[in-house]
Amino acid sequence: MNRFAYRTTGLAIKTIAGLSRARLNIHGAANIPKGPTIFVVNHFTRIETFLLPYHLHRLTGIPVWSLAAAELFVGRFGRYLEQLGAISTRSPDRDRLMVKTLLTAEACWIIFPEGLMVKNKKIMEKGRFLISYAGGKHPPHTGAATLALRTEFYRQRITDLIHSNPEEAQRLAERFKLPTTDSVSRQPTCIIPVNLTYYPLRARENALSRLAGRMVENLPERVVEEIITEGAMLLSGVDIDMRLGEPIEIDDCLSCQAIQGDIRSPSPIGFDDLIPARKFMRREALKIMQRYMAAIYRMTTVNHDHLFAACLKKSPLRRINPGNLKRRVFLASQADSKSDKIYYHNSFEKNQVHLLTDDRYNKFSEFVAFAMEKKVVAFNGSVLEKDAARLATLFDFHRSRIDNPIAVIANEVEPLTHLERRISCLCWQPGFWLRRRVARHLIKRALDDFDRDYNAFADPVVSKPRDVGRPFLIKGDRRRVGVVLAHGYMAAPAEVRGLAEYLGKMGFWVYAPRMKGHGTTPEDLAECSFQDWIDCMDSGFAIISNLCRQVIAGGFSTGAGLALDLAQRIPEVAGVIAVSTPLRLQDMASRFVPAVDVWNRFMQRFHLEDAKKTFVDNHSENPHINYAKNPISGVRELERLMSSLEPRLPQITAPALVIQSREDPVVDPRGTEKIFKLLGSTDKQMVLFNFQRHGILLGEGADRVYRAIGDFLEHIRNNSRPAAPVRAQAHAGAPIGEAKN
Repeated sequence: MNRFAYRTTGLAIKTIAGLSRARLNIHGAANIPKGPTIFVVNHFTRIETFLLPYHLHRLTGIPVWSLAAAELFVGRFGRYLEQLGAISTRSPDRDRLMVKTLLTAEACWIIFPEGLMVKNKKIMEKGRFLISYAGGKHPPHTGAATLALRTEFYRQRITDLIHSNPEEAQRLAERFKLPTTDSVSRQPTCIIPVNLTYYPLRARENALSRLAGRMVENLPERVVEEIITEGAMLLSGVDIDMRLGEPIEIDDCLSCQAIQGDIRSPSPIGFDDLIPARKFMRREALKIMQRYMAAIYRMTTVNHDHLFAACLKKSPLRRINPGNLKRRVFLASQADSKSDKIYYHNSFEKNQVHLLTDDRYNKFSEFVAFAMEKKVVAFNGSVLEKDAARLATLFDFHRSRIDNPIAVIANEVEPLTHLERRISCLCWQPGFWLRRRVARHLIKRALDDFDRDYNAFADPVVSKPRDVGRPFLIKGDRRRVGVVLAHGYMAAPAEVRGLAEYLGKMGFWVYAPRMKGHGTTPEDLAECSFQDWIDCMDSGFAIISNLCRQVIAGGFSTGAGLALDLAQRIPEVAGVIAVSTPLRLQDMASRFVPAVDVWNRFMQRFHLEDAKKTFVDNHSENPHINYAKNPISGVRELERLMSSLEPRLPQITAPALVIQSREDPVVDPRGTEKIFKLLGSTDKQMVLFNFQRHGILLGEGADRVYRAIGDFLEHIRNNSRPAAPVRAQAHAGAPIGEAKN
């Protein structure tokens, strides 16, 4: 190997990486052992042959060599490959050189056990590994296993003979061109399975393919396909997840008596001699191959495209309800990654409830658009119709990544047997059962999350009883309309229980979610963001939408802001109730929160924790529910929520009920009036009360607020929009100004 060429290539790859939008994520680097190492890697793109040696060299600190197809070793490019440490698969000295460099641990090796690029990712046949390629099918190669066994055989033999037969040990050292017998590594030979997963896979025309078309006439179709596919990966942005598995230690595979007898034999054994234990070695090579193939594909990084494609392929029906497709993918994504040994893409670190609500990360919409582009699915009204023929594996191997990428993506899931069975089961379940499963799963998860947070932050002095903070579901007598009802800032679901029970008696289903950080301690709330609260509200919507045909979003104070946010993002919301929405706050101290927040960040940066102003006292109207301390960071998150909501209010078109107390000491009624004016709803009403408190859902007169909300819900349930807008009303005192439309 020419080290100058190796370093030059490293610089070139750095430059390409700087221009590329591809993102490499390396997992399991700690699994790389010291000593002779062979990396066995799945082969899907040409990118791997250039990027892998460079990045593995950075991890190991020693050169990483690889085998390359013999047809590449032509002219200057072939000589350059040789300088980099690549060896032709047809080199007569290939095996001896590989064993020698492994014996001394002077280099690691990369081997692709499939033998070629598996462009269609079809590597399973009836539960066995069988590689598909343009010329047919073949089992994976055992070359990496055989190489590892031969290396470990001679490593142990030379080490043993140094003491028992130094002449034979020296002869072997000379045969392998070793400086001395002491240069043989004392560490056992290992095989490291490596999986590379690309996401998203979107083969399209790109700048590289257009440039190549202009510069070279009549490019071979295979070359065009590779430039289109891999150029799009590099230029459009793709996540490359490289997972290194646990090492397979080869010394454990040479423990049988026959092999140990050959290792310790005093008779000379040549490199190409047929040793008596060769049949045992072949058997061990097959076992090792099965181990590393299973390990490679078990480490596939599952992404949203995998789940959507697999659900499409496994669906027994040609006509698919998009909502049920989302539910199946959501439930598939909730598999226990530890027990099922599934590795998920980092996008699954987020709460996946967006699949059931507004698809704000565009996972569903982007996949469906891509599937429609490839004519795998098409919309017929509100239903997706799939073309099963385009999900078959009988297509041109070299065009598969362009013509049938959805099938290619689905094929990648096949080796993950636990996930495959889970998806198959979900695809046979009817819609009503999926709805029930989703609702039950989300309710259980919300309760588990609360118990976990309560146990983690529980304080005998500060914490409220568990029942105060626990989310709850009230079952109605009809499933036509349900309500997701959110509590306020520093409060808990108990704050809205009275209203929920009132609505339950009217026959409505009501779910009261717990906003993260609430119902536990102020310290828990201080660690939360308004996005956490939005996720909780979305979970509440998903629960009710899977139990009832229509969903009303309602809330008090901050919960009202979350209800309005939900109504803006999700057109399916049938109505919205906003009680005492905190668009403007009365408390003068709240105006200094941004400055205090900046001060706290500044102090944290310089590790001056004692100088931070983290909490302020809270004099609550309902101390049995609300926190006694208010985290500054929480107020800041509340302001961010309302700031993001205000410009979106005109986009809310669902029927709306806005309620406010005129003498609210916390929320400025002028902010509520502004909300009412900005709402884009044509069917909206504003109801004003004269209560001299903020918490109007509790205490004297709360029943009048309940009745106003109940009347609005009856209006929704009866599905009748009034001919003229409903006029504002005033309660508990003299009329307040003129009616508002």
